[in-house]
Amino acid sequence: MDWQHLAAELAARITDPDSRWRRPVESVPRHALIPKWWEPTPEGGWTLRVGEDDLKRWAEVAYGNESAVTSVGGLHADHAQRDDQPTGLATSSATLAALVVKMLRHARIRSGHDVLDVGTGAGGLTAYLAHRVGDLHVTSVDVDPYLVEAAHARLAALGLRPALATVDATGPLPGTYDRIVSTVGVRPIPASWLAALRPGGRLVTTIRDTALILTAWRTPDGGAAGHIERDWAGFMGTRHGADYPPGPVDLFTLAREAEGDEVSTGRYPVADVRNAWEIWSFLSVTLPGIEYDFEERAGRRTAYLVHPDGSWARASAVRYEPPTVHQAGPQRLWTTLEQVRTRVMVEGGLPLYGCTARVAPNGVIHLSRGQWSAVIN
Repeated sequence: MDWQHLAAELAARITDPDSRWRRPVESVPRHALIPKWWEPTPEGGWTLRVGEDDLKRWAEVAYGNESAVTSVGGLHADHAQRDDQPTGLATSSATLAALVVKMLRHARIRSGHDVLDVGTGAGGLTAYLAHRVGDLHVTSVDVDPYLVEAAHARLAALGLRPALATVDATGPLPGTYDRIVSTVGVRPIPASWLAALRPGGRLVTTIRDTALILTAWRTPDGGAAGHIERDWAGFMGTRHGADYPPGPVDLFTLAREAEGDEVSTGRYPVADVRNAWEIWSFLSVTLPGIEYDFEERAGRRTAYLVHPDGSWARASAVRYEPPTVHQAGPQRLWTTLEQVRTRVMVEGGLPLYGCTARVAPNGVIHLSRGQWSAVIN
């Protein structure tokens, strides 16, 4: 594979000509970090892909505009057999390079900075950092021992030797840093991150279950102050073991099958809320714990919303017709969603992006913009 040419094309697409990240992107053979990966099937399952079996597809995944899932339900692609059928959620991935560079740019990293990369994954961001500031200034942590082991070996084969450690990032961290860049979502900010951030240091992360990028400077009180960027990104959330705990399966079953306490006609067409990032993020901030599902079959679009308090909603319609809405529980989730969609129509947007963010020393996030405010804890 002519990876130098592919990496140069990638760098030209995702960095400016004078960007300090252009050279690192040009210098990393990303395909060497992703020898195997999982691809979703139309039936909702997963199929194992081996790079050496299809060099063209390998190049598309490594140097294109997509992320490569490398573990599902705790089963690493590196350990899988060709006929394995993993179940559960994706638990690790090689994040697409454009998103990696986006997070690094938000961090405002300079030569001499000591940087912590939270969420080693396949090691792509770690590799770019090592090229940019040098091995001795880079530490990368992940909760998965195999990811750390594999990244260590693959980066060493590329001549890169940053410090790597197996760490639950929500707990104590090794060392202190001028910059912390996270490619896993957190909610709230772990207090250990603030403790590990040096005075004047900068934190860049996403808020779990949202598409919000939080950037903040450490403040003298041990907290941080910044804002929600007018930009977006989505990452897997932190976990404490090989897999995520089971989701609200019973509640989703109820949402799929039950009649509900209230049946009505919705105002807006059915949408996949997770692809409407601003609305999804606003709901997740104001209704912590809300989860979604969406399906489209033979032109019928159906969305499901569930909440830990037992509330659920189902909205279904043919294409873009007004949906039939079934709801039950303490809250009317679809009604709340429609109120948010109306606010977008009336005001032209929501108050999240660009809002002020203050992080208390215990990690609780306080958001505000005008008369609107929210607390994430």
